[in-house]
Parts: sequence; C-alpha cells; structure tokens
Amino acid sequence: MTKRSDIDRRRFLRNAGLAAGAAGGAFAGMAGDPRTMLAMAQDMGRSEKPLKAAFSNAGLQATWCAQGKAAAEYWGDLFNVDVTWFDGELSAPKQRSAIDTMATQDWDFVAIQAFGIGTLTDPVQRMIDKGIPVIDMDTLIAPLEQIEVHSFLAPDNEFMGASVTRALVDAMGGKGGIVMTQGALGHTGAQGRARGFHSVVDSMPDIEVLDEQPADWDVTKATRIWDSLLTKYGDKINAAFFHNDDMALAAQNIMKARGRDDIIVGGVDAMPPAVEAVIDGRMHATVRNPSCRIHGGAVMAGVAAVLTGESTGEGIPKHVITDGPVVTKDNAPGMLWMQNHYLI
Repeated sequence: MTKRSDIDRRRFLRNAGLAAGAAGGAFAGMAGDPRTMLAMAQDMGRSEKPLKAAFSNAGLQATWCAQGKAAAEYWGDLFNVDVTWFDGELSAPKQRSAIDTMATQDWDFVAIQAFGIGTLTDPVQRMIDKGIPVIDMDTLIAPLEQIEVHSFLAPDNEFMGASVTRALVDAMGGKGGIVMTQGALGHTGAQGRARGFHSVVDSMPDIEVLDEQPADWDVTKATRIWDSLLTKYGDKINAAFFHNDDMALAAQNIMKARGRDDIIVGGVDAMPPAVEAVIDGRMHATVRNPSCRIHGGAVMAGVAAVLTGESTGEGIPKHVITDGPVVTKDNAPGMLWMQNHYLI
C-alpha cells in the first residue's frame, strides 16, 4: 500500500523537477543545467519539518530588496522553510541592531545582504561559531578570507557598471558630461559598479565626469541631489549612470520637471518599472542584478547545507557568480516573465 506521505513526496519531486526545468537557465550561474537542478531537488526533497531561516537585506524600501524578500518566501514555501525577515532599513546601525538580535536566536540557516562591508562581522561570526550556515548575498559581509560564510552569491558588479556605462557613452557619441549617482559607499556592490564605470570613462578624454555623490539607495536623497545638480550644471549634463533603478527613475522625475528629459539615463537591477522604461524608451539601459536568483539561491543553498550536508568548496563554491543580462527591447518581455516567477 502506498502511503499518502510517499505520494506527497513524489508530487513534490515531480513539481520540483518541473521548476528545475524552468529555472535551469535562470539559475545557470549557480547550479548549471536543468538536470543539475533536478538532481539537487531529488537529493534534498522537501524537509519533513519546517526549517527556520533568518534573512536580512539592505532595506525593504528598495524595490530590489522587496523583490528578494518575495522570492525568498516563494522558494521557502517550496522547500518547507519558514523565513523570518530582519529589515536593514537602509541603515548600517539599524541593520546591525537587527542582526545582533538575529544572532541571539537559533536558526537552521541564515542569509544576509549587508548594507556595508564590515558592519555585521561580529554577530555573523557568532552565528557561524554556533554552526549555523550563513549565506552572504550580493555584497560582502567581510572579505571572504576573513569570514567562513557558507557561500557568497553575487553578480559581477564591475561588469554591470561597465556594461551600462558603455551603453551610455556610446549613445553620447563618446563626448560630453556624465554623472554617476552611487549607492552606499560601504556596499561592495556599489564599489564594483563604480570601478566598472571608471573602467570605461577614464580612458575617454572627451567624457567629463561631473559628479559622483552617493545617494545611499535612497530615492529622496537621489531626488535632492539631482535637483541641485541640474541647477549647478544645467546643459552640461548629457548622461547619468545610477547604481540602481529606483534612484534613476526618481531622478528622472526631476529631470522631466526641469525640462531635461533628454538626459540619457542608465541604471542597475532591471526591476520591472525600469524594464518597462527601456521598452518605451524612457531609460536607455539597465542590467539585471538577479534578486530572485540570489535570494532563491540562498534558500536552496541553506536547504542543501541542512538536509544533505553540502559543504563549502565541496558541494557549493565559496563564491557563486549570479550574473543577469543587459536588458534590451528584445529580451525585456522575457525578463519580466522570469521575474514574475522568481526565476531571475
């Protein structure tokens, strides 16, 4: 006689296999092809008891972070993981307080995107010392040689910064004034995007970098900065590179109000509003920082660590590259569909 639990398990494995087939391309940077995803799902199965996981990212005010939370909860439901969220609130001190609280509790695994490098090292180390697998997401908690995180899932931020900047300067004809509005200076992803920006513009003598102020991912701060920049530089600004789409779209409202919607704008993250802006021509370029792949991948990495004993360097690499593509009008509709299903 077949037990109901056996039927439920086979149904889960079948559904996990279907999800793996759909997600194989989206998680290519993490797990290879669909057969690898299927093998992982069959090996792990669904935990019989709910696993307890704690997650934190920079701040749910940022749409990338909010999408990541939704993705973590979606993939958590698939693998029977109860996800508890500790919001970073776009503040290093507030996130540190939240992670200090997290570290006093017991978890099956933890996943964290730090607001700034070095701000969370002590409480994270306490969790690691208790034997809790800690997955680092998107930005370094601390240099990998200094802390034994289970794995670091992140895109190539220099590639993202350089690819969008290259698209902007090409559209400028290789000359004119450009502004870079940065994220948080302590965020290693922002640091990589800035290096990518300079890898392009520093070799172009006819490109003038007018301003590089950080807005800390804060749309209100980005709006205030751009109101001032448009007054100070006026028509000298030909293009603008923003470290995320939220800041880009907020600043565009000021540009439009000031009669400067001719400024060529590029961002990072390829969130749905920015993808739509690329489709209708309001934004020139964005690149996908795959929030769903990173947060969903952190769930899968944690489940594998707990259920199969997958270890760092033997089962999962210490650093997993999770790149997404530059968004064009050709791939934008597919990008939106994959985001709707938490695949990229």
